[in-house]
Amino acid sequence: IALPENQDRLWELIDRKLQAKILTEEHSLIASNIFGALRDFVRPRDLGRLLFEARHQLPGDDHNARLPDVEFTHKERLQPVVREGGIPQMPDLAVEVKSKNETYKGLRKKALYYLENGTQVVWLVYPAKQQVEIWTDSDPVRAVGIGGMVDCGEVLPGFTLPVSEIFAE
Repeated sequence: IALPENQDRLWELIDRKLQAKILTEEHSLIASNIFGALRDFVRPRDLGRLLFEARHQLPGDDHNARLPDVEFTHKERLQPVVREGGIPQMPDLAVEVKSKNETYKGLRKKALYYLENGTQVVWLVYPAKQQVEIWTDSDPVRAVGIGGMVDCGEVLPGFTLPVSEIFAE
């Protein structure tokens, strides 16, 4: 990790293994588009906290530290802002944009980890396919393509976002 070429990388700890998050302009643009749309919905309604690339590490789990690209936590579940270390709970919504170095299997494993640890909705965003998978603990996975709309279910009732806006340049 201390090598010069790793200086600007973000790292996740996944089952005791460090994994670099390779962020490209495309990756950042997609995450920004999602963050902006969510912010336009969440902020005027004072619904909770939106973050990007914040580290989450559950108490007692020294084998995992996750950094969702975009996340939302309901106002009722907010804890004081963490000044050191990871946030000790998972968000209500976690968004992961597939990086070039991630596999589909690895990304889906992340979704399961989030859901098993308190996240209610996970979006897996696939730039090459221009598709979003919506994962919840109660419904089958939904894949939504460029002509469709994504939502957050009961996490943010009334919020919808055209998939085309996620991939807008």
